Amino acid sequence: MKVTAILLFHHAQGLTSGVTAFADELRKAGHTVHTPDLFDGRTFDSIEAGMGFVREIGFGEVIARGERAVNELPAQLVYAGFSLGVVPAQMLAQTRPGALGALLFYSCVPVSEFGSAWPPGVPVQVHGMDADPYFVDEGDIDAARALVEEAEDAELFLYPGNQHYFADNSLPSYDAEASALLIQRVLAFLAAI
Repeated sequence: MKVTAILLFHHAQGLTSGVTAFADELRKAGHTVHTPDLFDGRTFDSIEAGMGFVREIGFGEVIARGERAVNELPAQLVYAGFSLGVVPAQMLAQTRPGALGALLFYSCVPVSEFGSAWPPGVPVQVHGMDADPYFVDEGDIDAARALVEEAEDAELFLYPGNQHYFADNSLPSYDAEASALLIQRVLAFLAAI
């Protein structure tokens, strides 16, 4: 089995035990997963509280912390992120040479934010719930559909439901069935790289 190195960025509630548990699922399959803490150990009880902290430090600082997280890592990485973590993950997948792929959970940024086009040869998956107000109402689903149209190897997976952090087993939004399917699809993606 081929081992893939993955850089996984957490969501706005921080590096929760659910994010770590997700990373552990990928590790159990033999992959190397790096989970940098962009919030220096802070976690938050709600998305709103976490986003309040992000506004305090600034989105630019979140991206800068994501960039610093790769300084000691090889170029050949799969970049992954949950919601807020999609921002540095997608930016690095689009701009850092050597990217093996991207896994974008609950969010997608327009490709134009980080360049003119999705890099050729970099496969990508986007996962979100079909009635998640953050994913659907804030335009992420539209950015994901545009990415799938543009990129040569891109997939958008929609799951029934309205939860945002549905693969984080430490939060009330967790959906075990959707999470299991997401992990299965991610492992298939990693196996194909």
